[in-house]
Amino acid sequence: MGFVMACGGWAVCGCSGSGASAQGAQEAPGAQAAGEVRGAAGKLVAAGSAEARTAMEMASGGTRVTIRGEGVYDFGEGVGRLKVLLPQDPAGTRDRKPITELLAPGALYMKNRGAGVPADKWVRVETGALSDGNLVTGGATDPYVAAQVLRGTRTAAYVGRTEVAGTPVRHYRGTADLGRAARAAGGAAGRSLRAAAKGFATAEVPFDVYLDDDGRIRKLRHRFSFVNGQRGDTVAVTSTTLLYDFGVPVTVRLPAEDDIYAGKIADEPGGED
Repeated sequence: MGFVMACGGWAVCGCSGSGASAQGAQEAPGAQAAGEVRGAAGKLVAAGSAEARTAMEMASGGTRVTIRGEGVYDFGEGVGRLKVLLPQDPAGTRDRKPITELLAPGALYMKNRGAGVPADKWVRVETGALSDGNLVTGGATDPYVAAQVLRGTRTAAYVGRTEVAGTPVRHYRGTADLGRAARAAGGAAGRSLRAAAKGFATAEVPFDVYLDDDGRIRKLRHRFSFVNGQRGDTVAVTSTTLLYDFGVPVTVRLPAEDDIYAGKIADEPGGED
């Protein structure tokens, strides 16, 4: 499984909530909390678009690799653009260019993806064919697919009121099932989630999600795990997505067929199964 990894570093400040929405959330038993979380993906589609910051952290054998991304996403069209920053190599000597990623239904396009790829060419990956459904491979979980994972919520509990980047939010913690999420999501997102359900060490995904008073996701953290095919050990991955500035204009132009590289790509650090 080829991938680049990152983790989140955004602070979440605790505060006491008041008002009808906070009180209603405090009274929400598990079933109501789960229902609110499952509906969060639909709220993003209604919001249209947002700016996004992504982060992913991989931990295996005492080693942690962290990568961050930033960009925009159109939830109505299911397309986005991210710039993913690779960490410095262990020796601190390799200057790594950011990877530009274009996200589209069923596909991931990457520029500066690996050695041997011409500078003006893109690499195209069918996300439904990836063993992780592109929840991990690109080093940034597709924000729309990340939200669709919540459609598979089995258990959820209301934790309390807090703030994310100055916005009042309701914090929920729970577990989602990737197979269930795939059936609920359908389409390209469903195919990606079905692949992940088969490829990960477990289809159960613990999460923390922070919803604003309109029910939109402001922060979402998933914890995935998979078995490294080379060493046989389990790799723990924490993926964090932060969304803000809803309604921002988004223009994503996908590469033409002539701009897509079809040759061999050198592995990025992290390896492949």
